[in-house]
Amino acid sequence: MEQPTGFIQTNFSLVCRLKKSLYGLKQAPRAWYAKMNSFLLETGFSWCHSSNTIYTKKVGNSIIILVLYVDDLILTGSDHNLINHVKSSLKKKFKIIDLGHLHYFLGLQVLQSKEGISLSQSKYACDLLRHFHIEYCKSAPSPFQSRAKISVTCNSPEVDATLYHQLVGKLLYLTHTHPDLSFVVGLISRFMENLGEGHWKVAKGILRYVQGKIQFGIHYIAEASPLLVGFTDSDWGGDPNYWKSNAGYVFTLGSGPITWDCKKQSAISLSSAKAEYRGAIKASKESLWLRQILSKFGFQQQHPTTLWCDNQSSIQI
Repeated sequence: MEQPTGFIQTNFSLVCRLKKSLYGLKQAPRAWYAKMNSFLLETGFSWCHSSNTIYTKKVGNSIIILVLYVDDLILTGSDHNLINHVKSSLKKKFKIIDLGHLHYFLGLQVLQSKEGISLSQSKYACDLLRHFHIEYCKSAPSPFQSRAKISVTCNSPEVDATLYHQLVGKLLYLTHTHPDLSFVVGLISRFMENLGEGHWKVAKGILRYVQGKIQFGIHYIAEASPLLVGFTDSDWGGDPNYWKSNAGYVFTLGSGPITWDCKKQSAISLSSAKAEYRGAIKASKESLWLRQILSKFGFQQQHPTTLWCDNQSSIQI
């Protein structure tokens, strides 16, 4: 910092000017979040304990929801006048740009209509295929062959590790609107070292599947009932390297999925019932978290959340 011309004093400083931008400091994210957090709390917003970046404000029967991602904001609510009031208060405090209705956010395309809201990543998928020079390939009907096994030990020729890491990272981001890729992308992300031609072929097979599903996404019907329903499933010893099971879940709200996950379990299950039960426990934790957030948004679940499972032993437990 330095004293600007006209404010130089010998004993003390009246004002100082930053020589370096706040974005260049290591503490910039924490300082920015603290500034925004204090401002939102002063203007009547309440912090969501289930998620640090969500704020809500209730005025009578109206509700305003604000989602904070670094210096990008998503603002929605049930009262247009209240939304405009929040925008005016933000403009007085910060230098912001109002982009209107949400159409594109961090690679996520949003299409709003009277029938509902559609989410997709078609542009991101096209850029992904173009980046790896595979945009004109023949599409595959499935992202992964169920009988195929990927081994940790690889005897095939090595491939470019940097290129493989880039592909896995980009595919992970694509799973935000493609639940069908959650399992196989999580599978190939386990092999980031000692890569071989077999791993690269499986990863390219995912791109071939994406090539035929570029326009796919998630659609939420406007008049659908906001009822939370979960589905869980697990295999038994699906990992041929460590004999651990893979468990996954998906939760739908109304007409479309809102959250999903598929990961390898941390411990070895000695029976299919134990593997399914562990997967159901993880899904139950997600259900509790979702119910807390939905209640904060005014969608209080009046009935217990149904969690579907296809294993009778785990259901009885």
